[in-house]
Amino acid sequence: MNYKKLDKSTVLDYISDVKSVMNYFGQDELQADEIGDGNLNYVYKITSLQDPKKALILKQAVPYLRCVGEEFPLGRERMNYEIRALQKFYAIFPSFVPKVHHANEDMSLVIMEYLDSHIIMRKGLLNKVEYKNFSEQMSTFMAATLFYTSSLHLSSSDKRALIDRFNSNVELCKLSEDLVFSFAFMEHETNINTKDDECAKKLFLDVEFKEKILELKYKFMTQNDALLHGDLHTGSIMINDSETCVIDPEFAFVGPFGFDIGVLLANLVSSYVYHSVVTKDDAYKEWLLLSIKEFLSKFQAKFLNFWSESASSALLVDGYLDNATIELYKVKFIKEIFRDSVGFAACELSRRVYGVAGVEEIRGIEDVNLRAEAEGIVLKIAREFLMSYKNIQNCDEILEIVKDAR
Repeated sequence: MNYKKLDKSTVLDYISDVKSVMNYFGQDELQADEIGDGNLNYVYKITSLQDPKKALILKQAVPYLRCVGEEFPLGRERMNYEIRALQKFYAIFPSFVPKVHHANEDMSLVIMEYLDSHIIMRKGLLNKVEYKNFSEQMSTFMAATLFYTSSLHLSSSDKRALIDRFNSNVELCKLSEDLVFSFAFMEHETNINTKDDECAKKLFLDVEFKEKILELKYKFMTQNDALLHGDLHTGSIMINDSETCVIDPEFAFVGPFGFDIGVLLANLVSSYVYHSVVTKDDAYKEWLLLSIKEFLSKFQAKFLNFWSESASSALLVDGYLDNATIELYKVKFIKEIFRDSVGFAACELSRRVYGVAGVEEIRGIEDVNLRAEAEGIVLKIAREFLMSYKNIQNCDEILEIVKDAR
């Protein structure tokens, strides 16, 4: 099928020929509404008029950056990687990703489950909602998807096939290289609120900090550890009291173990900073710190447990090492993932201050003085993370850095 951009009227024409979708709705009369508010894609909610709770989401990429328009070309092939990632993650652990009802790479679209009882996690954190199952569920999702797409589990041929399937996602990887690791730390036209800002000038001239960023950028560009979501912040998580669901993996590629973990860690820390400066709710801040510790600790334990259950892999050949040495090697291995995640968290935290893509809990603070205070705390935490990430031993050290940053 040749590509064509859908709209409210043609969405219904398209799905009328999709058997799996029509089986879901039966004979119901349908309505399509455009509900997307993101930067990249168009998102339609398809709803049964007889039963409004029966609904699906259709997401389609267009060959440009939606928030700017056709004058900013962007390959629509990015949707291929989102489709492939959703399908791969669902095959590994279906509890934590929306079910895909239909996908068409020629049309750059996917039709998936509508998560009507969930909200974007970032919004919930701003409103001081405590998600009791978050740490347990996200640690399971990340440990499983990272381990089972790595050379610690896959054969050499399967791993190389996985890389071939995902690592031509060059446009969005390049976007991350620029926005996460480069532009936000220099004078650049994409940056926000840097004019006459002394903190920005100080950051841009901090050679020691920027050299450390380069270390992590190089890992991001060259380390093919496992299949990553690629943009796993709290805006890419739909959540409620009982369920956690990961969405929007269009930045998916095979990259370093610690990147997704670090991005999520950074966004939890930015929420902590918001509540330190704006709400000053000590009880909620403590819940956030506990959630960070539980998430990181449980991730490490579950990753090691999956590894213990895996009989063979591309990395370890039977008889190569005795069992005691292997166990010590595994502990050292997971500690390196943990440390890298702290380094990547530093990059993510600091790039959100002046970079083009801010986060609501920092850039959305209306009071100028409070926002400046929050930005200063974020940059202080980021610098401490970055300077010490190679030597950090445990989660408690991370929490101390965060608490001491005021």
